[in-house]
Amino acid sequence: MNDTLQLAQALIQRPSITPNDAGCQQLIATRLQASGFAIEHLPFGDVNNLWACHGKEQQPLFVFLGHTDVVPTGAEDDWQFPPFAAAIAGGYLHGRGSADMKGSLASMVIAMQRYVEQHPDHHGRIALLVTSDEEGPATDGTQKIVEYLQQRGEKIDWCLVGEPSSDERAGDTVKNGRRGSLGGLLTVHGVQGHVAYPHLAKNPIHAFAPVLTALTQTEWDSGNDFFPPTTFQISNIHAGTGANNVIPGQLEVLFNFRYSTETNAEKLRHSVDNICHKGGLDFDIDWQLSGLPFLTAEGRLLEATRDAIKAITDIDTCLSTAGGTSDGRFIAPTGAQVIELGPVNATIHKINEKVATDDLCQLTDIYAQILDRLLTHKT
Repeated sequence: MNDTLQLAQALIQRPSITPNDAGCQQLIATRLQASGFAIEHLPFGDVNNLWACHGKEQQPLFVFLGHTDVVPTGAEDDWQFPPFAAAIAGGYLHGRGSADMKGSLASMVIAMQRYVEQHPDHHGRIALLVTSDEEGPATDGTQKIVEYLQQRGEKIDWCLVGEPSSDERAGDTVKNGRRGSLGGLLTVHGVQGHVAYPHLAKNPIHAFAPVLTALTQTEWDSGNDFFPPTTFQISNIHAGTGANNVIPGQLEVLFNFRYSTETNAEKLRHSVDNICHKGGLDFDIDWQLSGLPFLTAEGRLLEATRDAIKAITDIDTCLSTAGGTSDGRFIAPTGAQVIELGPVNATIHKINEKVATDDLCQLTDIYAQILDRLLTHKT
């Protein structure tokens, strides 16, 4: 078994359910420190964060970005193998976090070690930023570290996020951007009453019904060459006391926009407010902006990544902005080029999460080649 798989197993065997790190970052820090990396542990609240850096020149700065926290397992009896046993069987490494994202985190660490051993005087700097707060609220992790780095004058040029980006085999898809995420809790106010006396009450469900139609039928934008059209989805509607003879006094609607660069959060808020006002609602909305859209269209990072994937796998990778958010949303506003490249995402957050062992080995080689193409002095 090679170093990547051994490290991935050791990380999976630590049950680091968010925001618990369970010793993963110390394991990584010990390895990287032995390879000459400067180590900083940067805890905020209950969250552990790690910054490991190697190199003498300030710029360019290449950052691998990852997280050690994982989502809960669900019923462990439903798993083929215990979720934290890190079993290897049938060509796969099984366990919670194997694909999201302890597998790619192990590939990053081993790639970094191999590279600096071969190129101790490489151009620029290589860094690893790891948090235990990606799967949770994401307030005391990458976001805080980016603020801290900016305060001391650090400028990230290139950032590779190890999120599981691939569809069928490692490297077939690279995320070169993500849609923004804007959520809202709409409260529609009515008047509670007896169902037999509707003239003495005001049913917020009835009032909201035509507004629901208007919201779901609105075309927010048409998207562009990189992003699909903005989407609006309702995830929960709640009203009532549980009794069938009581008109509810209020209705709560939980919704979310995944939006493209063709619009922005302010326009979406304004549009929803207008639709609700036109519908005659008495309402309040509590908004939550959890991520701005970002795009890395072209540049040296994408070029090096495409070439490295082709060299290792003979795949012509596809670019995509689909899927949810990632911590790359905190890096992109600094002006850095940001992409996501990791293993197949088919089993992430599922029972029996797994990753192909061959994919992890190839990812290690791809990551190392990307470093070589960006940071090795050419003669």
